[in-house]
Amino acid sequence: MPAHYEGLRAWQLAHQLILAIYRETEGWPKREWYGLSSQLRRAALSIASNIVEGSSRRGRPEYARFIQIALGSFGESEYQLRLGHELGFVSAERYKVLQAVLAELGKCLHGLARSLRP
Repeated sequence: MPAHYEGLRAWQLAHQLILAIYRETEGWPKREWYGLSSQLRRAALSIASNIVEGSSRRGRPEYARFIQIALGSFGESEYQLRLGHELGFVSAERYKVLQAVLAELGKCLHGLARSLRP
């Protein structure tokens, strides 16, 4: 039986993003394992994790708080991916694909946050 959060489009995109980020950062320079690569992985993982945790909480205010945290991690991921691209770690083609996922995820997260407002 699938978990309740698996039906959320925001979680589906966040999960897709974290899988892509892990795969993408595997080829980054070893010197970045504890730097940008690690930061980007943590930020992207935080998006999906906060969606899951928030959806498991009782009450809209708590859920909304976790979605706001996910939005903060989304912003971090967006910037860190850009930095990785500008440093030459992410090809232009891969960056375009990952940006498309981020753009759709951002829309879903903002929509979810709006739906949880009192």
